[in-house]
Amino acid sequence: MAWNEPGGDKPDDKDPWGNRDDQGPPDLDEAFRKLQENLSGMFRGRGSSGGGGSGGSTPLNATVIGIGLALLLIGYFVMGVYQIDQQERGVVLRFGKKQEEVILPGLHWNPPLIDQVLTENVTRVRSRPHDSEMLTEDENIVKVKMTVQYVISDIKAYKLNVREPDMSLYQATESAIRHVVGSTEMHEVLTEGRAAVAIEVAERIQRYMNAYGTGIQVTQVNIDETAPPDAVRAAFDDVIKAREDEVRVRNEADAYANQIIPEARGEAQRYLEESEGYKLRVIAQAQGEAERFNKLYAEYKLAPEVTRERMYLDTMESVMSNSTKVMIDVEGGNNLLYLPLDKLMEASRNSAGSSFDSENRPVSSNNSVNLPPNSRRNRR
Repeated sequence: MAWNEPGGDKPDDKDPWGNRDDQGPPDLDEAFRKLQENLSGMFRGRGSSGGGGSGGSTPLNATVIGIGLALLLIGYFVMGVYQIDQQERGVVLRFGKKQEEVILPGLHWNPPLIDQVLTENVTRVRSRPHDSEMLTEDENIVKVKMTVQYVISDIKAYKLNVREPDMSLYQATESAIRHVVGSTEMHEVLTEGRAAVAIEVAERIQRYMNAYGTGIQVTQVNIDETAPPDAVRAAFDDVIKAREDEVRVRNEADAYANQIIPEARGEAQRYLEESEGYKLRVIAQAQGEAERFNKLYAEYKLAPEVTRERMYLDTMESVMSNSTKVMIDVEGGNNLLYLPLDKLMEASRNSAGSSFDSENRPVSSNNSVNLPPNSRRNRR
């Protein structure tokens, strides 16, 4: 039987806490009623309580309230503690209003529900691919694949100025690449003009980002691929290969020219130096001959006969020393005597190697030639 059923004999039978021997379930209505009374006494205070029972429960309620408030304060404090990494920066919104200071790396505290902290990594280099087809200046279609690399330079501008800064970057990239490629011819975009196109696109994107106030700093633009349409790609590949062959042959020609030209210049310099040396030698020789003639002329005036004979002998000696044949004019006759000095010298060398003939008889080594006594040399 439940404790609140009628028919109970004792008043304590209706008290769910007084009769511990009763194993029946408690009355939920009574429990809620007591809880409501306790809460009412808590908010009314000690003076407003009508009975002694409610006045006795006030210290317990105050203790519970104090502990609850302390736990709430501790939880509130713990909820406001946060840490900013070394690569991150933060910006604080107080009641939705931007604060001027930027949160630096470290341990910080801001009141929850009052301040909102927005953090972002500002050192990581981010990449955004872009792929599109567009018209060139000469009205050809070209396909461009590129990658934009950027970092966050201003955390407040990145978080608060623009709703979607990455989408703004995409739209700025689309506008910049179409403007640059549209003012460039197709062969420049496909070949040697790619680097210039990338630099100009990066500058134009940065101007757009600064104008929008996104806080994005473009570090580099890489053009990964530029290709013609698929229908004419084979023909363009042949053209590119021909251009590469032209560059290769030109480099080989430049290398050959760089090798031959220094050799030719060195050879020309050698000829110039040899001619300069020959000129100086001839001039010095001519000056020496002139000086020798002047001195010889002075001696000739002093002794003409002796000087004339000496000059004749020196001249004949110089002439005959370079000849292997001697022609002698015999006085009183029309015949000339021919002396083969080269043959005579060769026979003299052969005979000097052996002193005996084939019959083992001594052989004289005197191979001198007796000139006629009336020759012109003996007459002198």
